[in-house]
Amino acid sequence: MEIKTPISNEVLKKLNAGDTVYLTGVIYTGRDAAHKKLVELINDGKKIPFKIESNVIFYVGPSPAKPGAIIGSAGPTSSYRMDSFLEVVLPYFNVSIGKGPRSENVKKALINKGVYLSATGGAAALISESIKKSEVVAFPELGPEAIHRFEVLKFPTIVTYDIHGGDLLTEGINKYKKIKCE
Repeated sequence: MEIKTPISNEVLKKLNAGDTVYLTGVIYTGRDAAHKKLVELINDGKKIPFKIESNVIFYVGPSPAKPGAIIGSAGPTSSYRMDSFLEVVLPYFNVSIGKGPRSENVKKALINKGVYLSATGGAAALISESIKKSEVVAFPELGPEAIHRFEVLKFPTIVTYDIHGGDLLTEGINKYKKIKCE
C-alpha cells in the first residue's frame, strides 16, 4: 500500500506486521549522533532546529551524491543503536525506518504510539532511487550523520512492529521453528 507522509494515527492503526508500505512525501534522516543532539535539545527545553513536516525518521547516513545524482547510496543502519533515544523522540517521530531487531523496551513503547518499518539492507542503490530531493536541515557538522530532509516517492518498507504489538521478526522465527519441528 502507498502512504503519504505525515502518517496519521488512523493510518498507523490499519498497518499490521508484514504489510508492505511505499512511502511518498517527506522523511527525515538521523543516526546515533543526530539523535543524541536531538535528545539534548528536547531535554533542555530547546527548539528543534528545523520545521518538522513529517513524523517519519529513517536511520541512514547517506553517502555523497555522484555528479548529477540527488544522493549516493542510502541503505538503512542497524536500528538498535537508536533504541536508547526512542522514548524522547517518539512524540516527534513515531514512525522509524531501519534494519534489524529493536529492544523489548522499544517494542513496548511503540504499542498504541508508533510503528517500526524495515528497509532492506543491501538494497541501498535501489532505495536511493526513491529519493527525489535531499537537503541537510540540521547538524551539518556531523557530515553523513547530519539530519537530511528527503522527499521520497514510493520508498519501499515493510511493517516490522505495528502499533498493536505485532512483531514480524518474532512471527517469522516462530513460523520457522514450527516448520522445522514438523
